Amino acid sequence: MLDENLPTFFLKPANNKPKFNSSFFFVQHGEEPTPAYTLRHLDPSLPGSKNRYAVGIYDSFSPDVLYAEVLLIPKWTRPTLSQETIRQNDGVPPPPEPILPLEFIIQLYNPDQQVLVRHKPKSWNSVASWEFEVPQQTFRQPSVSTLDRTLSDPAASDITPKLKFIWRKDGKLSKDLGCYMSGKKLDDKKGKEPDITIAILRSFKEVTLYEPNLCRVEIEDFKGLEVILLLGAVVIRDVYFGQISECFHISDPPNPAIPVLSAPPNKPQRPQISIPQRETRPPPVDPRTQWEIDAETARLKREAEAEAKERRRREKEAEKETRRLLEAEQREARRRQAAIDQETERLKKIYAKEDMEYRRRHAQSLHLPGPNPPPRPASNNQHAHANHRYSSYHSAPSHPLVPSQVVAPRPVSSMANPQSSNSPLRERRSIFGLFKKDDDRSNTLSKKKSSEF
Repeated sequence: MLDENLPTFFLKPANNKPKFNSSFFFVQHGEEPTPAYTLRHLDPSLPGSKNRYAVGIYDSFSPDVLYAEVLLIPKWTRPTLSQETIRQNDGVPPPPEPILPLEFIIQLYNPDQQVLVRHKPKSWNSVASWEFEVPQQTFRQPSVSTLDRTLSDPAASDITPKLKFIWRKDGKLSKDLGCYMSGKKLDDKKGKEPDITIAILRSFKEVTLYEPNLCRVEIEDFKGLEVILLLGAVVIRDVYFGQISECFHISDPPNPAIPVLSAPPNKPQRPQISIPQRETRPPPVDPRTQWEIDAETARLKREAEAEAKERRRREKEAEKETRRLLEAEQREARRRQAAIDQETERLKKIYAKEDMEYRRRHAQSLHLPGPNPPPRPASNNQHAHANHRYSSYHSAPSHPLVPSQVVAPRPVSSMANPQSSNSPLRERRSIFGLFKKDDDRSNTLSKKKSSEF
């Protein structure tokens, strides 16, 4: 504190309010600080606060009473046309940067008044400064005339005399700023009075009014001057001595997203119909917002191209895998067919020898005469010594015969060739070869007769 007897305003963040709000506390003559004003900044989370700066000063006990406010929308640099820079930035021009404003307007209310603050940058022989003017007459004179009521306020009139005030640093290395009132001109030879100290800003947190010199300030609205000094000090601290990106709520440029290899998307669900909500964000008018839209569009386009490329790569891999599986199946089918053919040839070699041996033996059995049948056993009846014998091809006598033992026919081999039935019948002889059949009946088949009567 410069002097406890001087009126001093301390800027402290509010405890029970959002962090972007703060309060001015007033203290004088060593008394306890009391809240005097409340500062409200834009909420950084709101879309309408991007790329702009705004602050308002309110009454601490009546939050609806607004004394003054400042709104700053910066100008932006033009995008570069360098192809090398665009190529280094992934095909997107670099983002436009905000230009530090050279002036801002403090809007006062009740009565309405605008105070223009001009910024003069520092040079090699001078420090940075901020100049503004305050009209000496602010309020209307009491009058019963209707014509006087139709006139504009004296603060808005160009013919109203004004006092000039300057904020400037005490030195190039100092962090303190002083507000001075320019001295009046003494004569026509450009002589003037020295500047008068009005207020001092220390460490950007404390504003001390130099009360002994305030009596030399010939203005009507000292409350308005106090508000101008406090709000101007806050704007100078935030805009010209702070981070410009944080001050104007400028978001960082989006980083290009790397496509992540993921599984194919699931089956799309049924779209749900929703009621469109009214857009509360102001239309994008500044170059920074337009650049963000263009950058986001380019990023989405790159992501879509990367996804399409990845999808084509997966399709090619799937085609290669399908082709590989088909070729493997064909090779396996050819291998199985070759194994079957090999096994068939092996079985042919094994069973062809047996078939040839069987055919050879069967052919030999057809050309060689068969063995003689065994002799028929003699009968014990009275016709056992009969001289007449009948061949097995002779028909039996029609008169009844004495029962005798009948010889069963010779069995035929089941392995005989079926073609043997077509071969001519061989000559059949009687058992003892006593009777011979005629040549003309050698090929005829007759009913078997009994060899005994």
